[in-house]
This record gives sequence, C-alpha cells and structure tokens, in this order.
Amino acid sequence: MSELRQSVVVDRMVKRYGRVAAVDDVTLQIDRGEFVTLLGPSGSGKTTILMAIAGFVQPTSGEILLDGRAITRQPPEHRNFGMVFQGYALFPHMTVFENVAFALRARGRPNQEVGRRVTEALDMVQLGPYAARMPRQLSGGQQQRVALARALVFTPHLLLLDEPLSALDKKLRAELQLELKALHERVGLTFLYVTHDQDEALSMSDRIAILRDGKLVQFGRPRELYERPATRFVADFLGKSNFLAGRAEGPDGATLAYSCGSLRLRQALDGPAPPPGSPVLIALRPEKIAVVADAVPDTANAVSGRIAQWSYSGTHFHLLVDTDAAGRMTATVPSWRCRIEPETGRLVHLGWDPDATVIVTDDGAPPPGAIQ
Repeated sequence: MSELRQSVVVDRMVKRYGRVAAVDDVTLQIDRGEFVTLLGPSGSGKTTILMAIAGFVQPTSGEILLDGRAITRQPPEHRNFGMVFQGYALFPHMTVFENVAFALRARGRPNQEVGRRVTEALDMVQLGPYAARMPRQLSGGQQQRVALARALVFTPHLLLLDEPLSALDKKLRAELQLELKALHERVGLTFLYVTHDQDEALSMSDRIAILRDGKLVQFGRPRELYERPATRFVADFLGKSNFLAGRAEGPDGATLAYSCGSLRLRQALDGPAPPPGSPVLIALRPEKIAVVADAVPDTANAVSGRIAQWSYSGTHFHLLVDTDAAGRMTATVPSWRCRIEPETGRLVHLGWDPDATVIVTDDGAPPPGAIQ
C-alpha cells in the first residue's frame, strides 16, 4: 500500500491489565476511505483497540500512526476523530440541532458556519425536519442518526463506531446497516467499526479484522474470509461450518484426495498439497451441501444419513443429519427449491463438490455453539 493511501496504522499494539493481555501484538493498516470492521467474540480485544485509537486507552507498547505520524500519546481532543457509541450519548436537554452543533461550538466556530454545517449533517442522515425536536421525541433509530450527524459535522479524519446498532431491533438494525454503508460511500471518510455480529460485518465492510483472545487471526475482504478462512475459528465464527478431519492421500489432478474414516473424499487444491499421510482439517459450509432423498447426488463427495433435527426459517430448511461415515453434519437448503420434505428419521443423501470445501488450520476447540 502506498503512503498516500495510508490512513491509520496500529503497529504491534499490546495492552495489558496486570498479567492479562487484552490486546496481544496486533498490527493493522487501514487505508484512507475504507470501512474496516473489528469482529470477534466478547473479550477478543476489539473495543480496547478502538478505544486506544480514540485516545481513551493508552497501549502498554506499540504505536498508533495517522498518515505516518505517531499519535499514540496525543490526547483524544487533539486527534480530530468522531465517535459513535452504542448508547447514543445525546444531551437530553438539547434539541437535535444543538446536539449536533455541540462539537462545532466547542471548537469556537462562528454561528453562520455552525448553522450551515449542522444543516448539511442533518440532511446527510435524513433528519433535517427534526432539528427542533428533543431526543426524547425521537425513535431509537433517529437518535442513532443524530449521533452519527454529531460525529460527522466537524469532518473528522476517522469515524469510530462502537457497536452503534446493537440496541436496535432486528428490522431497524438491518435498515440502518444499509443506510450506514450508503453514508460511508457518500462522505468518503475512513470508518472503523466494532461489532460481534457476523452478518453486520459481512454486509457493510470493505475489510474485516477477526480477533480472538487479543490476537489478530485473519484480516481481509468479507468474501475472502468467508470462502477461504485460514483457521477453524474463522470458519466457525464467520458463519457456520462442518469440519471433516482426515488424512491426505496425495494430489489427484486439481484435487487432493483424503480419507475421512472409511470415506475417500476430494478437496480442490489452490496451493501446495499436504504431504501424504499428514492430518488435514476440512471446513464445509452447510449451504454448499446438496440434499436429496432418492439417490446419491452426482457429486465428487457423498455421504448418507438420517435427519436428526430440522427447522424452517422461511427462506431455508436447516437440517442436522447423522451419518455413519462422517458423524453429524449440518445442511442448509433454500426452502423454495428443497427436493425433500424434511422429516425426523428420514434417510437422505448429502453431496458436495471439491471446491465447496477448504483446508483450515486446527487452532484448538471451536467457540461455544460450533458445529462439530
């Protein structure tokens, strides 16, 4: 990446609380204008990194740079960063206009400029007609838009967002995700977003940094992380996966042949083949499995089993299938094209192509709720 596009760099950051490393040697580079999300479970270090960039937490070691200039020990008020919190943090005794104007008035900007910029910021978040209202007269989604306008009104170098949508209901949250992404594209600022919601991260981000126990596990574009997770944790945390443990038998053209119990399966190769006899762990997304009732699917890989549990979500059927060869597997089938009528105990056949799976590093036990 060129220096001209560089915006924010976190260089080998460590933050310790006693013997506990909340952030453990994390390095990130965020380009100017990117929408980057810090994603991970509770305790992964994502909020600590955000607060250190904001200036509210002092790293134990490492540096934070803005356009190549160290700001690690610079106070928050001198960083020119906008901040949006989960709880809105609006002043209840001020109108919407005055809430948004607060940062400009604190900087001593003239009234004419304040009026113009507040009006522009409210129009940007589609709240122009609400300028005279009090926060208590707004819905949760409208209050969050006010918080966004307040953070954007002074044109910050960077906008930091700490789980800003987590207090909203599911439908409103989905709507604001789209609005926030569209807003980012319009204003062109650098956004750094914190969430534990995988769907939120996938739908909005240019790149996602996945954190676990204070360490950066993988950093990349949403599709890259979802289709090519590097580790078992990433495959399971970003969506869900089945895991097949086996041994490599050797390359077979463009695929790797491997044994999984009594099964001989194939995995597409996009790099060097593991040595014959070495252990391999394969991740398989549930939605990449074909499910049929009457015959083995015409695919390179196939197993048979009986439905142990199933559920219907409107758009999909979710099936848990007990197989003798590969244990319990999960398959997700679009309901409108499902070729079977799900029923507990029913015999079904599962199949998948070699390029539906990926070899991942076994980085220990999966998080709670993982598909085994």
